Amino acid sequence: MAEIKVETGGESNIVIKRSKLAFLGTIIRRDWQLYSLLVLPIIYLIIFKYGPMFGNIIAFRRFMPGGKIYGESWVGLHYFKMFINDPTFWNVFKNTLMLGGLTLIICFPMPIIFALLLNEIKAKKFKKFVQTASYLPHFLSIVIVAGMILQLTAVNGTINSIVEFFTGEKINFIQQAEWFRTIYVTSEIWQTMGWGAILYLAALTTIDESLYEAAKIDGANRWKQTLHITIPGILPTIVVLLILNIGSFMAVGFEKILLLYNPLTYQTSDVISTYLYRVGLESSNFSYATAIGLFESIIGLVLVLSANGISRKLTERSLW
Repeated sequence: MAEIKVETGGESNIVIKRSKLAFLGTIIRRDWQLYSLLVLPIIYLIIFKYGPMFGNIIAFRRFMPGGKIYGESWVGLHYFKMFINDPTFWNVFKNTLMLGGLTLIICFPMPIIFALLLNEIKAKKFKKFVQTASYLPHFLSIVIVAGMILQLTAVNGTINSIVEFFTGEKINFIQQAEWFRTIYVTSEIWQTMGWGAILYLAALTTIDESLYEAAKIDGANRWKQTLHITIPGILPTIVVLLILNIGSFMAVGFEKILLLYNPLTYQTSDVISTYLYRVGLESSNFSYATAIGLFESIIGLVLVLSANGISRKLTERSLW
């Protein structure tokens, strides 16, 4: 390790910085094979994640297909004013908040509850069967999931057969706007609950068993053990995942909604991502779509920073 020479004045900082760089160079030379594995992921991030960020400039410039890649002329906040004054956008924004909020409030706790229930099962074979069955929907293609939903909710589908048996009437679920949110959230629970429980099940294995034994001696039942030992034990995992979910609050599932919605359900199903698809790709209004996308990204950044700060103050746990 390189020596750090301590001196007075600005020279000491220069010496410390050079020593750190020399130390870093020594580590890289020693383990260059391991660090070389980072080259491809870094190139991928630069090309497909950071590179496209420069394209946000066309939110402030007039972009014409076939013209300059960064737009023809500077228009400032023209496209931002357009969507702020567009009533269609605010309906789409409301739908995004509604679907994002319902997904966060309903879908986020479900893997936690499911993991806690699985943790109480003592029969290992049955537990493995339930885990495997609950994981499978995660590996299905969105196209297959959407096809299954359309078949189940069709007029002659399984769900309508049950409804007709009890009420004598059929409901065209997929063409009625008031049913879209229920269908979307229910399918999200089915598709993500089992996979989301994996992290919580892993966190449960790190809890010291002696805590449960001590709680039993003190007369605590299973509910009190869960409330005072299990949940605090997995709280760091819950906090981290909650912050990440809040950060993606506005990014409601584009693919599933695109495959499920139709003009009859736009009132409740049309979200920012599908609106951008129609405006940006189908109408070729790329600058307008970029302005909306940039607005959505800024909101997501504010949400994740706020959630991280609040969590750090209230629970002393955060991502950074």
